[in-house]
Amino acid sequence: MSATVRIISIGALAANPHWGERGAVRPAHATTSLIVAGNAKILVDPSLPPQVIIPRLFERAGIGPDEITHVFLTCLNPIHRRGILAFEKAQWLVSEVEREAIGVQLVNSLKEAHGADDEDLAKTLGHEIAVIQRTIAAPDRIAAGVDLFPLYGVTPGLTGLLLPSVSATTLIAGDAVASVEHLGAGQVISPCYDLEAARASFAEAVEISDWIVCGRDNIVANGSRRF
Repeated sequence: MSATVRIISIGALAANPHWGERGAVRPAHATTSLIVAGNAKILVDPSLPPQVIIPRLFERAGIGPDEITHVFLTCLNPIHRRGILAFEKAQWLVSEVEREAIGVQLVNSLKEAHGADDEDLAKTLGHEIAVIQRTIAAPDRIAAGVDLFPLYGVTPGLTGLLLPSVSATTLIAGDAVASVEHLGAGQVISPCYDLEAARASFAEAVEISDWIVCGRDNIVANGSRRF
């Protein structure tokens, strides 16, 4: 049986440039998805805080937080993991490249905060590091029909999940494909860690997928491909 995906919460950009917005006009949050593959229940990017994501998960899928077997983070942007503490029984996964790159950045920032006697910042960074230390590097295949798909660029190690099937291929793209407008315009989200790499990843996402779960939007049909 193929893996299935359900949208738990549709994300949003703080400002969507395709709508003529230049400054933040709404809280930003990432799209949260649930993949069911055999006995695995994989929650992707739990962006809403625990008090919101738990009832939303029950509304959309009829399950509680303890039934989630894995949490997968497409990237380590804090926006993508606000609700992760609600899933303590799950295995927390992220790409090894992302984990190492962001971990080094945070450790260096923590040293600078201690050097500047900024204890508030040091406390915040310490919490961020503790979350990352709790994650483990995701295997190439999380479950049957759920494969890692590197989409580096927006962040150092942003990685999506590919769900191939006989009828169509679905890609959970994270911020590599931010919204339906970004998809239509062939545009990557800004800012980017590596713009050239982000554009290459965007092209790969469009080339391989029939359906795309956008990082800040719904699941959308890839109009460039014929079914």
